[in-house]
Amino acid sequence: MRNFLKAAAAAAVISLAGAFGASAEAIKVGMAPEPYPPFESPDASGKWVGWEIDFIEALCAEAKLECTLEFVAWDGIIPALTSRKIDVIINSMSITDERKKTIDFSDKYYNTPTAIIGPKDVAFGATPEDLKGKVLGVQVSTTHSAYARKHFTEAAEIKEYQTQDEANQDLAAGRLDAVQADAIALDGFLKTDQGKQCCDLKGVVAEDLEILGPGVGVGLRKEDTELKEKINAAIAALRANGKYDEITKKYFDFDIYGE
Repeated sequence: MRNFLKAAAAAAVISLAGAFGASAEAIKVGMAPEPYPPFESPDASGKWVGWEIDFIEALCAEAKLECTLEFVAWDGIIPALTSRKIDVIINSMSITDERKKTIDFSDKYYNTPTAIIGPKDVAFGATPEDLKGKVLGVQVSTTHSAYARKHFTEAAEIKEYQTQDEANQDLAAGRLDAVQADAIALDGFLKTDQGKQCCDLKGVVAEDLEILGPGVGVGLRKEDTELKEKINAAIAALRANGKYDEITKKYFDFDIYGE
C-alpha cells in the first residue's frame, strides 16, 4: 500500500467521533496517508474519502467506539501499533502468518485477488515465465513484495517503491514493465485517464495463502482480546444488517468480501 504528504504524516489526524457520547471507548485507528483509491484518497478539498473510510465510520458506530483516524507511514504502522501510538490498523492490511507473529487480526472484512498490470501494447500474463526479463514494481513491506520475491525473483527484476502510487507512475512513464498489487486498487488506477492511456490488466497471480493470506483484517495487539471481540461482532453485524453492502455498492459493482 501507499507516499503522500510525508512531512505531515505524523501530525495528520481525522476525527471520526461524530455521534458518540462520553461513555464510548476511544481508540486511534492507524492508516497510511497515501492515496489508495477507491479505498482511501483525498478529495479536492483535502478530505479523505473512499470505501475504507466509510467502512471505518460504520464499524466504529456499530461497535460503539469513538474513533480517531491517525496517519502513520505504512512501513512504520505495525511498530506504531505495538508501541501503543495507535490502537488498531484499518488500512487494507492482509492477514498473514508472518504478521501474526507480531500482531493479531480481526475476521476478514474484504478479500480480493492479486493482479499484474502492464503496458497496453505488450502482451504477457502473470506467471514467472511471462515476467521473464521484465522489471516488476511492487510496494515495499507488503504481501505483494513478499510474493514477488518468492515467485518472480528468478525471472524478473523486482523494484520496490515506498507507495503504490509511485510504482504506478513509473509504469505509466515506461520505467517499469509491470506492477503487482491488489486487483481492486489496480483497477482504480486503470480507470484513471492516465491508466486508461498506458496500461491494462495482464492477469491474476497464482494463489499462495501463506503469503497473500485469506483476506484483509483489522490489525490489533495480541493482548486486546476484548476489542477484537467487539470488532468481530461489528463486522458480522454490518454484513447481516445490509450496511456493508450499502457501502460497497457506492464503489463497486461486484462482491469484494469473497467466500
